[in-house]
Amino acid sequence: MHVASVRHFRGWIVARYITLKWSIAWVVCVWLAGLAHAEPRIWVLLWFDTEDYILPASDDAALRLAQWLTERGIPATFKVVGEKARTLERRGRRDVIDALKKHDIGYHSNYHSVHPTPAMYLADMGWDDGVAEFVRREGPGYEDVRRIFGQAPSCYGQPGGSWAPQAYGALARWGVPVYLDAGSHVGLEGQPHYYCGLLTLYHLRHTLRTGLDNDREVEAAEERFAKARRDLLASGGGVVSIYYHPCEFVHAQFWDGVNFRRGANPPRELWKLPPMKTGSAQQQAWRNFERYIQFIARFPEVRFVTARQAARLFADPAPERVYTGEDLRALLSRVTSDITYGQLGEVYLSPAEMFLLATEYLRGRFEGREEAIRLTLAPLGPVSAGSGDERGFAVDRSQFERTVADVADYVRQHRRLPATVWFGSRAATPEAYFAAVARVSTDWLAGRPPPDTIQIVPARLQLARYVAQDAPGLWGWIIFPEGFRAPRLMELARYQAWTLKPARPRALPDLH
Repeated sequence: MHVASVRHFRGWIVARYITLKWSIAWVVCVWLAGLAHAEPRIWVLLWFDTEDYILPASDDAALRLAQWLTERGIPATFKVVGEKARTLERRGRRDVIDALKKHDIGYHSNYHSVHPTPAMYLADMGWDDGVAEFVRREGPGYEDVRRIFGQAPSCYGQPGGSWAPQAYGALARWGVPVYLDAGSHVGLEGQPHYYCGLLTLYHLRHTLRTGLDNDREVEAAEERFAKARRDLLASGGGVVSIYYHPCEFVHAQFWDGVNFRRGANPPRELWKLPPMKTGSAQQQAWRNFERYIQFIARFPEVRFVTARQAARLFADPAPERVYTGEDLRALLSRVTSDITYGQLGEVYLSPAEMFLLATEYLRGRFEGREEAIRLTLAPLGPVSAGSGDERGFAVDRSQFERTVADVADYVRQHRRLPATVWFGSRAATPEAYFAAVARVSTDWLAGRPPPDTIQIVPARLQLARYVAQDAPGLWGWIIFPEGFRAPRLMELARYQAWTLKPARPRALPDLH
């Protein structure tokens, strides 16, 4: 063989070897990445209610927290009160603002504990007027936090225990994707969930923190986290929520309890500084916190995530899907008189979303169309009490068809379910209507068109049990006036159980 040909052949062999080597390496890397992602993850939400605008030392506490976490590459969410942001600006604390900006910024109401707080002023309001009032009172603080920190807040959480469902409507209007806090007003089996269309990280089973007063507290906290870790890994992973207030590292009593306890509302010139911890007590608090976070961070499966990252991690895939007849049959065939959320593989749908899908499907069939459907909106539940025949009744096919068209139009126009569904002069609950359209849709998808007479039978929203009943313990925050109750508020919240569904992490190996 000619020398040049030999050299050419030898070069060809080397090139093919290198190509094969890199191809194998690439396949191995992809496989290892997939294997790593397949391992259970523990997503830790570390967040701080940054609220005390009275005690100047709380500014320095927020600065220290943000800097310490930044140095260790641990992201956190600082939920800032509007007046706190304005106070930092007035005090010239650009150092604090810049340090917090390196983390995620959330919103924590305009004035926090100055009366009336959200649950109080919304207690007797409906949905639309309540949303408007929340925007009026809390909107200026939201805008100031956005202006001062240079980023739209990623989340909101109520001051203390002053939770109200109308806040969700305002947050949707502002484009805030996450509700992040601790409380027991609404939940879903202790897991992340969607409520009123927002990712809701609230009433989570693993809400863990350490006390700040002595070594025994952090030892006990480490044991609790270790147990939670074992439980979560055994079930495929999950979320741990950890929260603090920068002010609690330096004060001996909460700033708002000193001034606004049990409905007190003194003028600003009479506000008092809260008593401070001793130097040794402050050092103990910092040691406990730092030791606890470092303990958690050492586990290889732990990932600290912010509220903004959680919005991506738990992004709802339901609106992205096109729902075929087969999908609808799988979903709606499981609907019973006890109404709950639905599931298609990794996709969850709230009862309100399935209500809309079934209504749109039937409307199309009655109009001679049979086509796949997209979820172009996530409707709210009803926003008022309705009425309905508790014994059930029968309607003819013509009336059923006209009602389906009317309900489809109502949901599109109002972006919510009707409180009462009218079959001519006969009233039905939305639950009874949904059970009927699910049954008729399932039959039609199986090749059985609607009969001449259709039964409307009673049904109930099983998910309503995940919304708390109004009770004294629900409103135990020390800032509330003695005996505060909000039964109408919680009734309104139960109507929105139509929007409840689980939130599950998506296939994102890492979030930066």
